[in-house]
Amino acid sequence: MGEPQEQRAGKRSMRASELAVWRDYVETSERVKRTLGAAFQETSGISPGDYSVMLALSEAPDRTLRSSDLAVVVGWERSRLSHHLRRMEARQLVLRGAVGGDARGAAITLSPTGAGVFRSSSAAHLRVVRDVFIDAFTAEQLEDMRVLTAALHRHLDAGRPAPEG
Repeated sequence: MGEPQEQRAGKRSMRASELAVWRDYVETSERVKRTLGAAFQETSGISPGDYSVMLALSEAPDRTLRSSDLAVVVGWERSRLSHHLRRMEARQLVLRGAVGGDARGAAITLSPTGAGVFRSSSAAHLRVVRDVFIDAFTAEQLEDMRVLTAALHRHLDAGRPAPEG
């Protein structure tokens, strides 16, 4: 698919074609997020953030994670997660408790109410994802997307420093 990033690493400025791809990616991904968010809220009454937290907790042993571990799983800063959990706790979607007597951390558990909301919203969420994202591509394009996102993940996981300049 062209010259790998490693071979372009010495270049300091972006070509117009590279900038156009970047802008298109940013604008399209933001539009997908907005569209999914509005559809999620409409179909289930919960936000994509609520769903992400409930998904992570539903997959955890005993439906419970330390708040610091939950922040890593959902990819949020701890302060953002803390504010979000406070709102979810007020709606009785999650429960907050101590972690084995350790006052420094909180254990976050998907409540029975939250588990019910998660179960009832999952099918609607998956239909929306199919409608907004999956159905936009052929099977071959989806495989290309998988390969491209895997490459981006590897690049980010490598912890590459930002280029100087």
